[in-house]
Amino acid sequence: MHGLMGIREHKHRLPKEIYQGKLSASFTLCVNDSGRLFVDPTIVKIFTDILASVVRISRCIVPAYCFMPDHLHLVVSGTSGDADLWKTIVAYKQKTGYWLSRNKPETTWQKDFYDHIIRSDENLAVHIRYVLDNPVRKGLAATWQEYPHKGSLGCSLEDVLSSIR
Repeated sequence: MHGLMGIREHKHRLPKEIYQGKLSASFTLCVNDSGRLFVDPTIVKIFTDILASVVRISRCIVPAYCFMPDHLHLVVSGTSGDADLWKTIVAYKQKTGYWLSRNKPETTWQKDFYDHIIRSDENLAVHIRYVLDNPVRKGLAATWQEYPHKGSLGCSLEDVLSSIR
C-alpha cells in the first residue's frame, strides 16, 4: 500500500538466496542528499577498514571498490558455498551507519542500494573496470590509477587486473 505521500519502499526483485555462494555482484551504496562524505581521506580509511573487517568474516573478497564523493561502488565475490553477499552488504551498512550516527549524525546512507548479480556469461573485467573508471567519467582524475580512494580487499588489485586482461 502506498503511504500518504505516495512513497513506497523499493523491493529487490531477486530472492535473497540468489546472493549466496561462489558468485560475484556489483553494488552501489549512496549517501543521502548527495552528501560529500568520501572527500575526507580519514573517513574513506575508516570505511575501508570496516569493509575489510566485514568481508574477512563473511567469506567474501572485494576485487574492486571505489569511494566517490557521495557513493561507493564495489564488486563483492563469495569465496565459499556459504558466503552471503546480501548479508555482507547489509552488515557493512549497519556498521558504517552506526559509525555515522556517532561521528557524523547529519549524514546517513540511503535506505536501499543498487546491485547487479554478475552472471557466469558476463565479463567480470567489465564490472571491475566500470568501478575503477568512475572517477575518470566524473572528471575527478585523468586515469583510474591516480585516484586515491580505490582498491581491493582479500586479493591484490594488480592480480585481479592481470588475470582479466
